[in-house]
Amino acid sequence: MINFSAPDLNQHPPRSPRTRLGGYVILPRMLDKCRAEIAGKQGPYHYACPIDQRFLEFAGIDAEALKTEVAKGKGDGEILKWIEDNRKNKHSDWEIAQWSAYRESAAPGDNDSRAFVSESIKTAGMDHREDLSTWFEWLDADDFASYGGKA
Repeated sequence: MINFSAPDLNQHPPRSPRTRLGGYVILPRMLDKCRAEIAGKQGPYHYACPIDQRFLEFAGIDAEALKTEVAKGKGDGEILKWIEDNRKNKHSDWEIAQWSAYRESAAPGDNDSRAFVSESIKTAGMDHREDLSTWFEWLDADDFASYGGKA
């Protein structure tokens, strides 16, 4: 059984970056990584990584302040309310939807990022997967393969 209050990311991956909370992609995955880090069970995942930073910058939320709130044992809905009350960037629902759609379709844009993803795909034994072009496609496939799925 998965404990979503303190996920063990040694046993399973965090939620997909596509999963939304309050319209935001990335946020549920980031919360899983944060909860796991607090519990000392983050496995290979890192809270406030570069992809998490995309959300934090868009919303205008400090990573450590958010971690402090998550450490209080708050659920997703309570954390979303805290984010809405504390975000520096007050985006409308349509702006959040546009940002989320863009993030979902974003591909590595610079040579270093493309090289990193290409090497990760090769390391995971997914060389044959020509369909992996966006960050989210790669993350989902990597999570699947890392926990025993056949890529």
